[in-house]
Amino acid sequence: MLDGVSLDQLRTFIAAVDEGSFSAASRKLLRAQSVVSETVSNLEDQIGVPLFDRSGRYPKLTPAGIVLLADARSIITGVDLLKARAKGMAVGLEPELSVVVDVFYPIEAITTVAKEFRKQYPGVALRIYAEALGAAIQPVLDGRCSVGIVGSLPVIPDSFTSERLPGVSFLIAAASDHPLVSYKGKIPKEILAKHTQIVLTDRSELSAGRELGVMSPTTWRLADLFAKHHFLLNGLGWGGMPLHAVRKDLDEGRLAALTIEDVPPGGLALSMSAVWQTKSPPGPAGRWFIERLKEIPIPTGDNAQKPSAARKKLRRR
Repeated sequence: MLDGVSLDQLRTFIAAVDEGSFSAASRKLLRAQSVVSETVSNLEDQIGVPLFDRSGRYPKLTPAGIVLLADARSIITGVDLLKARAKGMAVGLEPELSVVVDVFYPIEAITTVAKEFRKQYPGVALRIYAEALGAAIQPVLDGRCSVGIVGSLPVIPDSFTSERLPGVSFLIAAASDHPLVSYKGKIPKEILAKHTQIVLTDRSELSAGRELGVMSPTTWRLADLFAKHHFLLNGLGWGGMPLHAVRKDLDEGRLAALTIEDVPPGGLALSMSAVWQTKSPPGPAGRWFIERLKEIPIPTGDNAQKPSAARKKLRRR
C-alpha cells in the first residue's frame, strides 16, 4: 500500500498542516473541502497511521503526524529539486559546478560568490577544491573540475582557454623579530640567501624541475599555505604570501613586509585567471560564477611595504 502514496497526497497533507484546517487548505489548493479531507484520509489508510486528531474543532497533528510531516516535506523538497535540475539540464544548466581555486586567491571572494550562487542556482551542487601551483590545474586537466581559478603556476596548458580575473597582491614577509626585518635599505639577494626561505611546494608534477620564486639555497618546503603562514609567524624563515592572508599580521606587527632588491614597492601583482578545457567550456552556472568573480574587488598592496610599528622600533635599536 505504501507504494501507492502519491505526491499529491503529500502536498495536500502539508497544505492542511500549513493552513491550519482542511477548509483553508481547500481554498489554497482550489479544491473542494471534501476532496482535501478524502485525500488525507486515503493517505492515512495507505500508511496505516492517523496523521490528524479530528476530535476538536480543528484537526491537530498526532505524534505520528508530526514525525511524518518532516518526511513528507523532505520528499516534496527532493522532488522539487529534481524537477529544477532536470529543467536546468534541459536548457544546458550543469547539475554540478566543480571549481579548483588557487590558495593564493582570497577565500572571502569565493565565499561571497558562493552565497549568491546558492540563491541564483539552487539546483546546482557546488564543489570547491583549494590547491597551489600545478595542483590547481591538475583537476581541470583530468576532468575532476570544470573550472580552475589559477595564478601561482605561470604556464597554462595549450589545451586550456583562460580569462583574466582581478590580480592578487603578493609580498615577501617575515616575523617582526626576524633578522632581515632590521636590515636598512633594500635587502640584496645575497643577504636573503643566508636565511631559510619558506617555499610552497607543488603537489602535482606540472612544475617538476622548476623553481618558482626561490632565492635562497636553504629552503623549507610546505604543501599548505596555512602551514607556511604559521612558519613565518614563528620566525622559521621568510617567504612570499598573498597580501589578503597576512594583512592583519602586518597591521598588528606580527609580520613585516621586506623590501627586496628588484621587487617593486608594494610587492608584486600576481595575475589570476579562470581556466577550463577548451573542448569543455563552462555552462550557464560556471559562466555566471566567473563573471561574478570579476566584479569582486581584491585588496591591493599600495601600503603593504610601509614599515609597521614593530619594524620601526627594531630599526631604532
